[in-house]
Amino acid sequence: MNTPPTLARLRRLVRPTRLLAAVCAALLAMPLPLSQAQSVGTPRLPSLGDAGDISLVSERRIGDSIMREIYKDPDYLDDPVLGEQVQQIWLRLMVAARERGELSAELEQRFAWEVSLIRDPSVNAFALPGGYLGVHLGLIATVGNRHELASVLAHELTHVTQRHIARLMSRQSQQSPLLMGAMLLAILAASKSPSAGTAMISGGQALAIQTQLNFSRDMEREADRVGFGVMADAGFDTQGFVGMFEKLQIASRLNDRGNYPYLRSHPLTTERIADMQLRQPSLAQSKTATTDWDDVLTAARARALVQTNVDGLRRLSDAALDPGLSSYPPMRQVAVLYAAVLSDVRLQQMAAAVQKRDRLGPLLSQAAPHWWRGLQAEVALQSGQAQTTIDLLQGQSRPSSRAEVLWLAQARLALQQVPACGLAAQELDAWMLQRPRDIMAASLLAQALQCQGKSLRAIRVQAQTRWLQHDLAGAQDRLRAAQALVMQKTRDGQMERADHIEASIIDANLREIDSLRREQLLQR
Repeated sequence: MNTPPTLARLRRLVRPTRLLAAVCAALLAMPLPLSQAQSVGTPRLPSLGDAGDISLVSERRIGDSIMREIYKDPDYLDDPVLGEQVQQIWLRLMVAARERGELSAELEQRFAWEVSLIRDPSVNAFALPGGYLGVHLGLIATVGNRHELASVLAHELTHVTQRHIARLMSRQSQQSPLLMGAMLLAILAASKSPSAGTAMISGGQALAIQTQLNFSRDMEREADRVGFGVMADAGFDTQGFVGMFEKLQIASRLNDRGNYPYLRSHPLTTERIADMQLRQPSLAQSKTATTDWDDVLTAARARALVQTNVDGLRRLSDAALDPGLSSYPPMRQVAVLYAAVLSDVRLQQMAAAVQKRDRLGPLLSQAAPHWWRGLQAEVALQSGQAQTTIDLLQGQSRPSSRAEVLWLAQARLALQQVPACGLAAQELDAWMLQRPRDIMAASLLAQALQCQGKSLRAIRVQAQTRWLQHDLAGAQDRLRAAQALVMQKTRDGQMERADHIEASIIDANLREIDSLRREQLLQR
């Protein structure tokens, strides 16, 4: 599958112009390599060797810098429904890696371990420095079930736990100045001519690829081997590894229009597929992989959300008008109708969306009631029916998922009433006690506070949101704006007890961010 993005490969994984600049900036900001005595530490590794001179702190710092740019990219997608499905798989793999000893306590503490969704039709996933992973929606739309998706995530997780990124950076140390120069020139060229920039990047890569090739193939084999064990211990069907490899290989032979980066960067050889097949008998009680309603609906949602043009959305919408749809198996009918409803919502064809949603109800309400409730709430919210959304999500029980928590907050805010905003703030505060790094929840909380007239705390939460996105400069600006508001309220005699508490928190946060910013500047 995919090697971690080194200087020579990152452009094939993420968008070239913006994220190449981020990587270059991150690497330029990184201090000179630390000695072994200075390094933070290295987890247990198999026979390929250690991470050389790259410390955990340095690797995390690079990852943070790259993620700061990814958060700004319009194709970064925080969809709470898909995110939760991926997160459930990811957490099981993390537990298995920890229990197997692949994930040390120090590595778990130092790295981020976050999975991001990218609105990209290519069948791809990637690992970044510092424990960040990205999954393209094209991959989620292609996999047949959670076991195949788990095989990809287990493979990428292993790239991180075995510190392949740091190993390649260490391996590149002698040639990186030349490669860095080529990439910096490519960024400048791309601002004038994208094709010229690509050509310069390719030229710079050519010097590094040959020396990395064998080393990278060893890492791919290691990621297959260790990832296979992690996946098995997490309770997934290991046949998903074979199924994923075979599916991608067949698809690429039939029609590869640049949508299969896994196969171009690291061909799925017969040897690798055979290795996964040979490992199957060694594990007792291997179950046959099955596709359930969650798998079907997750893939259908990815197919709808990955579309970036009107024609693609219309094709999905029109598929529900097929006269022969009723003859399809129930799961197929549900997948087509669900993707069609979401497509109509994105096209702002709400009447068509409601009509198709009602057709879907008899099929979905019994088979997957939580998906049916979520779809009803989502359509109502996008139709501007805030109170209907609230009634649906407050029905017989409290919101049971991140999606429902966020949709309920959005519906309360849409009412533009202080009591409703107060309820939203209370619920979001409670949610963030459990999920303190939830960026979307923090953004909604800031809006709820502003609606209540709690401007000082709203600005502080806005700063917190930027901090979570690794935008220290933006967080710094927001906190300074909060300090200016404190001064104004003090002059006007409007400071209340809660404001004094907020002012103290703001001052403490600003001191911490100022310290981090000074550290960043010293490293440049």
